[in-house]
Amino acid sequence: METITVALGDRSYPIHIGGGSIGEGALYGARAKQLLVVTNDVVAPLYLDAVRGALGPRDVEVLVLPDGEREKTLATFARILDRLVDARFHRDCCLVALGGGVVGDVTGFAAASFQRGVDFVQVPTTLLAQVDSSVGGKTAVNHPRAKNMIGAFHQPIAVIADTATLRTLPPRELAAGLAEVIKYGVIVDAEFFSWLEANVAKLRALDAQALTYAIRRSCEIKAAIVAEDEREHGRRALLNLGHTFGHALESIGAYERWLHGEAVSLGIMLAARTSAALGWIGDEDCERIEALLERAGLPVTAGDTVDPDLVLEHMQIDKKADKVGLKLILLDGIGSAVVTRAPERVVLRSVLGARLASP
Repeated sequence: METITVALGDRSYPIHIGGGSIGEGALYGARAKQLLVVTNDVVAPLYLDAVRGALGPRDVEVLVLPDGEREKTLATFARILDRLVDARFHRDCCLVALGGGVVGDVTGFAAASFQRGVDFVQVPTTLLAQVDSSVGGKTAVNHPRAKNMIGAFHQPIAVIADTATLRTLPPRELAAGLAEVIKYGVIVDAEFFSWLEANVAKLRALDAQALTYAIRRSCEIKAAIVAEDEREHGRRALLNLGHTFGHALESIGAYERWLHGEAVSLGIMLAARTSAALGWIGDEDCERIEALLERAGLPVTAGDTVDPDLVLEHMQIDKKADKVGLKLILLDGIGSAVVTRAPERVVLRSVLGARLASP
């Protein structure tokens, strides 16, 4: 077991990383006697019994949701609140999010809202959730026109990242998580990026030692950035590399065409190519980034033509836009990202047209 701390004063919390951690009752916190476990119909048959066993004789309710990004809605949020009210949960209760990013985000948002905020524990069972969405306190649901548009900042009291759960991930889901791992190397850690180039095959083969290191290093990077800028007034925005492009693609695809990590992969590629178009990085850096994404099993082309103007329209609704205009995270080198105003539309449209058209 390895433990990393997200340092936020009296709201600091641990990230526990290790095989079998899901069954360790002490990691869930001892204060709450009423607990609601929120999971989905894919994860529940695999890991719900282990979580219930870890929670012991406490008052445990369970809500099993359908799987999929399409469930990340206000209706699902309301369903969780209805269960809490129907079961007469009190302010000292705790929600347990057992699943991937969708379960974690919507459960966290419900915890942020119920009685103006109650405890919750993240138990991520996908690589993407273990390295990214479970850490940092961003909770949200999607609006039909824009991803994660409705939500709140609400930190968990603990994150329990059981690496053994990754053995049940489909290869496509594992690859989607690797997009977020690669992101960390691209934005702030060139040495980690080089390590990923040398070890991506081991990660795809579920090598335990390589996975543990990649998860730990990703969480270390995110924890440090969140501790410095919890509510994304500055440096935390770097964590959104590829996400403005990616979220636009997800909404265009009705949250079904691409997994989140696949859309982020396309977004990282588009951010790199935009940076190159501006002369900030060279083609060699772009090729290294795209080669690593491809070796991780991720897309670097859309597969068929996506209308650049439609992507640009959806990007304007992005949360990082303000009255002045859209902001993007671009690169001035591998391991060095910057938050900047988006370049002129003609530049973005040229990049989108060249990279999202069918071959």
